[in-house]
Amino acid sequence: MILLNIFETTLPLTNPTLKFLVILIIILSAPILLNRLKIPPLLGLIIAGAIIGPNGFNLLLRDSGIILSGTAGLLYIMFLAGLDINITEFKKNSSKSLLFGLYTFLIPMILGFLSSFYILKLSILSSVLVASMYASHTLIAYPILNKLGVNKNRAVTITVGGTMITDTLALLVLAIIVGMTTGEVNSMFWTKLSVSILGFGLIIMFLFPIIGRWFLKRYEDNTSQYIFILVMVFLGAELAEAAGIEPIIGAFLSGLALNRLIPSTSPLMNRIEFVGNAIFIPFFLIGVGMLVDYRVFFKDAETIKVAAVMTIIATSAKYIAAWITQKSFKFSLDERRLIFGLSNAQAAATLAAVTIGYNVIIGEQANGDPIRLLSESILNGTIIMILVTCTIATFSAQRGGKNISLKEASIIKNSNSENPEKILIPISNPDTIEELINLSTIIISKNNKKKLYALNIINNDTSDPDANEKANKLLDKAEFTAASIDLKLNKLLRYDINISNGISGVIKEHYITDLILGLHIKTGISESFMGNLIDGILSKCNTTTFVYKPVQPISTIKRHIIIVPPDAEQVIGFPFWLSKILNISKNTGSKLIFYAAEPTIRLIKNILAKHLIEADFKIFDDWNDFSIISNDAKMDDNLIIVLSRINKPSYNENMTKIPEYLDKLFQSNSFILIYPMQIGVKDNETIDLYNPAITH
Repeated sequence: MILLNIFETTLPLTNPTLKFLVILIIILSAPILLNRLKIPPLLGLIIAGAIIGPNGFNLLLRDSGIILSGTAGLLYIMFLAGLDINITEFKKNSSKSLLFGLYTFLIPMILGFLSSFYILKLSILSSVLVASMYASHTLIAYPILNKLGVNKNRAVTITVGGTMITDTLALLVLAIIVGMTTGEVNSMFWTKLSVSILGFGLIIMFLFPIIGRWFLKRYEDNTSQYIFILVMVFLGAELAEAAGIEPIIGAFLSGLALNRLIPSTSPLMNRIEFVGNAIFIPFFLIGVGMLVDYRVFFKDAETIKVAAVMTIIATSAKYIAAWITQKSFKFSLDERRLIFGLSNAQAAATLAAVTIGYNVIIGEQANGDPIRLLSESILNGTIIMILVTCTIATFSAQRGGKNISLKEASIIKNSNSENPEKILIPISNPDTIEELINLSTIIISKNNKKKLYALNIINNDTSDPDANEKANKLLDKAEFTAASIDLKLNKLLRYDINISNGISGVIKEHYITDLILGLHIKTGISESFMGNLIDGILSKCNTTTFVYKPVQPISTIKRHIIIVPPDAEQVIGFPFWLSKILNISKNTGSKLIFYAAEPTIRLIKNILAKHLIEADFKIFDDWNDFSIISNDAKMDDNLIIVLSRINKPSYNENMTKIPEYLDKLFQSNSFILIYPMQIGVKDNETIDLYNPAITH
């Protein structure tokens, strides 16, 4: 009796707790079981949805709760696609995205119209509408590539950009066809549509970044920041719908607009991806599976014929578009697999189009039955097409993504064996811990998850009985902050005669390559501080040293102004600090502006030619006058000043005036002071500036 009271005996289930339990069990078990069979987990969730759905064992209905969560999951996929995209590469490859978007729209439109008109014997309007369904696609496979770490590959960037083009054009075709059947396509229709789309685009791309930067600068609470991001996603989706286009376009543009405010290595990005991949996206995939009705195979021959034609045409057209794109841009076979895997899956826009077309009544038969723009056989054929194309897409994307990921992992492994990067963060102030950790996650190399160290030093002569407990609390806070972005932090507690001795000792013991020191926002930087820093730490260790004062979260920085002294390239540490600055731009998308002497600028330009980074260059060699830079600096800029140890080629006596410049000219700006590394080889000795290696 107790078990009967706990578990319902009638189907479909109506107990909300039990329904949610069933879905969670599926989300948990489907990937575990199917990974053993080498089947993509996303496909497993779709199959599971078909099994438990109303057309399967009828455990669950595709009710408003499933639809709501599924809609959120679809918007999440599109938002992540916009958020993850490399803005610089996106701009550089915009013409390629446009070309792919036209390929993947026009080829399915042509093949789709011909097959629908001549094989399926549909009317002209119905044929055009079915062809537009083939042209659109959904980035079902994107979470697979995100998990494999290849989501920033050039093929992915181009495909995501092309997706927006083809989906927008396909949905415009839908609006025009529906308007023509109802007689609403006139000059007013076109004027209203153009104005609404233009207004929607301007609001998201120009207003959303301003609102986002304002909020993230003022509210640092983790929960508030995450909820704010959700609000922006759904607001963008609603604005798109109000403009007459699909909400997925609004979600994607919202991600694009907030891209530079949410670094890929930030705790906020980690929370966004975690919740999406754990809850929202699986709900969407299960909801797609619930649409599948295996019984349509046994209804009549017409349904089977329609499903076969639709599936073959949709898959062939997308493959041809991917193949032409590969040949046009000389991409690899695996990159073609990525393009095909991302663009072949039919789901969201296709489902919207077939549902609207099915509900449009264009006449009546002699017996009174309605004549629909798209018949029931097209509706059923579309559901089968969705299942088959999603299956093919996930296998293709997973195969290409795994191959590319393995190649990149091999390169990174070889690089890491040459350059055992280790970053040390001495901590003493709880107010600066989070920003110091954030900076370290932005400059750290990709896939370096275990070489981050936090250090607290207790004076040997301390009389505080709680000193050990206080130190451990600070280290625990640092560990918690790092864990929020899946980084392992190594905690170090050390007793020593003073701080500088403790830091230099740890650097030598653990072979530290980078040292990050923090200044509190209310603490100024004085000549005495600089002197103590040089005498106390820099004179005892040779590692690259960063002194960071965060006035605002580093994720909200618009531009990084890098001031480089003449002959900086003559110092052995040059490529090491430069690689960290490049990581800042790669992980945040922020623009870099270099102020340096002409020879230094030429070298940096040559190095940046191999990286997709947005940068400007200005000739600057007068370290006695920083007013030129202060006139160019703006509110949300961060200063990065490269200094030098005494008696090095790049040393300038005017460097002693840096505290005065910062205090008078840049009070409202964050700044980072960099002292280049001196280790292993002599200055002016030949070194590969494009691939530096550290030797101990």
